[in-house]
Amino acid sequence: MTRVLLSLAVLLFFALCVYGMWHGWKRRQAKQAGLPAFPARPETLGAPRLSTTGVYIGTTNAGNWQDRIQVGDIGHRAEATLSLVPEGIAIDRTGASPIFIPAEAVRDARTDRGLAGKVMFSEEGLLVVQWENQGHLFDTGFRGDDKDVYEEWVAALVGGKA
Repeated sequence: MTRVLLSLAVLLFFALCVYGMWHGWKRRQAKQAGLPAFPARPETLGAPRLSTTGVYIGTTNAGNWQDRIQVGDIGHRAEATLSLVPEGIAIDRTGASPIFIPAEAVRDARTDRGLAGKVMFSEEGLLVVQWENQGHLFDTGFRGDDKDVYEEWVAALVGGKA
């Protein structure tokens, strides 16, 4: 009988944790409902100047590396291809909607250790692009399969060649 009660207590605790996470996710979505809509991807894009594969980590409010944007499926991590095209930055995610950052919206680019709750061991584990949309600053993180290309990306984005 003691084992059954202990098992039920553990199951109840697990269910309470899942409910708390779901409730927090929904509360964050409601809080972020007033954010400006993300830019639509243009119908056609020019040839990529840079392209790399990896994982889209997420988008946060700039300056707050743990405040992940949860509106729509923007908060979902996914394998992705990051492309620098003349129109901006295209993030084609597997199993999620694509994300587009217009070239004129890019404010900064850097390598970083963490974003959206993901922390890397090295200081240069993530490529983070800071961009502005209707007066609101965002940081979008990408973990590339080849981290040696980060310097080239930062130079292209910060140098105004985006």
